[in-house]
Amino acid sequence: MVVGEFTFLDVMWSMFIFFAWVMFIWLVVMLLSDNFRRTDHGGWAKAGWTLFIIIFPLFGALIYMIARPKMTDQDRMRTAQSQAYYAGGGVSTAEELAKLSELKAQGAITDAEYEALKARTISGS
Repeated sequence: MVVGEFTFLDVMWSMFIFFAWVMFIWLVVMLLSDNFRRTDHGGWAKAGWTLFIIIFPLFGALIYMIARPKMTDQDRMRTAQSQAYYAGGGVSTAEELAKLSELKAQGAITDAEYEALKARTISGS
């Protein structure tokens, strides 16, 4: 094809189709990773869902999303962990170190406690 034969709508349609494929592939990868992460499925169930999603990707993905329970205990734990992680966010390492220095200067913590907390803060734990 010659470049002059492409209209603006042809380019927009091609971009739409490309991104639809990217989203679909992402959905299939996410569903497969969810399938393998689940602890309430046995090996045969995981193998069956994997084959179903790979052989019939559109129907397999839709049926998996419908048949899957709303939220498992594993999902609740993962959600709680991510909420706790992001709730503690917003405080930078420098701010935490400044607070530790203030506590040390006030005598609220000892030198050994300061060094231990400082090491833990810097390591990110």
